[in-house]
Amino acid sequence: MTFSFPRSLLAASLGLSLTLAATGAFAEPHKQVLADAELYQPEALKLLERLVNIDSGSGYELGLKQVSDIAIDELKKLGATIELVPNTPDKSNHVLATLKGSGKAKILLMAHMDTVFKEGSAAERPFHIKDGRAYGPGVMDDKGGIVAGIYALKVLKNLDFKDYAQITFLLDASEETGSDVATDLIKKTARQHDVTLNLEPGRPADGLVVWRKGSATALVEVKGKAAHAGVAPELGRNAAMEAAHQILQLGKLGDEAKKTTINFTVLKAGDRTNVIPDQATAKADVRAAVPEEFDRIEKDLARVSQDKLIPETEVKTSLQRGLPPMPQTAESDRLMAMAQGIYGEIGRKLTEEGSGGAADASLSAGVGTPTLDGFGIVGGNIHTPEEYAEVASVAPRIYLLSRMIMELAKPR
Repeated sequence: MTFSFPRSLLAASLGLSLTLAATGAFAEPHKQVLADAELYQPEALKLLERLVNIDSGSGYELGLKQVSDIAIDELKKLGATIELVPNTPDKSNHVLATLKGSGKAKILLMAHMDTVFKEGSAAERPFHIKDGRAYGPGVMDDKGGIVAGIYALKVLKNLDFKDYAQITFLLDASEETGSDVATDLIKKTARQHDVTLNLEPGRPADGLVVWRKGSATALVEVKGKAAHAGVAPELGRNAAMEAAHQILQLGKLGDEAKKTTINFTVLKAGDRTNVIPDQATAKADVRAAVPEEFDRIEKDLARVSQDKLIPETEVKTSLQRGLPPMPQTAESDRLMAMAQGIYGEIGRKLTEEGSGGAADASLSAGVGTPTLDGFGIVGGNIHTPEEYAEVASVAPRIYLLSRMIMELAKPR
């Protein structure tokens, strides 16, 4: 595929920022961008409140539509054309918003509309601000990212900035669970762009993410034999006991040195207390920083599981791969140096971080598009009822994203 802004020019476009970051010398802030970012912070928080107070857990069609309708309305005001891409198996839609400019660079922004929280969470824990932190389901992951993207584009519109060829804002409806439709859409869209900025939450230390682990699910299936638990338990073959044994030994297959983890999180066995269970399943969350570790885990699951506690039980293991790892590369390092130079303009230090969490950025990076992650609002306690976003990070993050787009769009 031929790109209007060849990726081979990316290193040159980032060279100045790399030098500035290395020497600690930063340019003066862009006064208009900074003024607009600060001016927009209260308004951005109001939009964040609207989004957070809508339940939009993965697969919850009604809430996801409400969130997408609000985002689409804001993006249309900015002149974006909108395409809806139906998701499956649920009936939600992914959103592609496109802005056309007069330059050469094609820049992809990504965020996601779904959260990990069940219906009713917004009513139980509505948006509120306390001690400089905003709380509520999905406030940082990733409704803060949606808000950061919309308001960065507002800043650029105020400047009448159109030095890019195209900006695409992709809003995923199923990032937390993944879907074949979303995977294909992200890969296809990323291939058509020169660079991707993913709007996942900013890290607690006010950083960006240069590498991410990939994800997989390990499944252990045990077949035993039923019997009366009180009258003749010896006639049974306890699948639950065998599953427990497998969990204890297979849970040791991680490798701390290689950043590989395996944690069993879902267990199912039996439905009556007086019957020895003849079926049991266990699922584990598996994370790895390199793809080869998934291959190793898959083989070790099959090998180690042959050591059984309960004779005459059958044990089957499998590994379902999810998002691939996002490795740190020379291109992500150069993007990081650019971002650090931009943050330095406003006197802030941007840390370089990795994450055990998988994200859509891995799909973009996986097709060869230079990718940097974590441009959303800074926060912490992700995926918990205490999830929060730092209010004071809103304006700086809008500034960072706006200026990043401006720098990437510069002709070279």
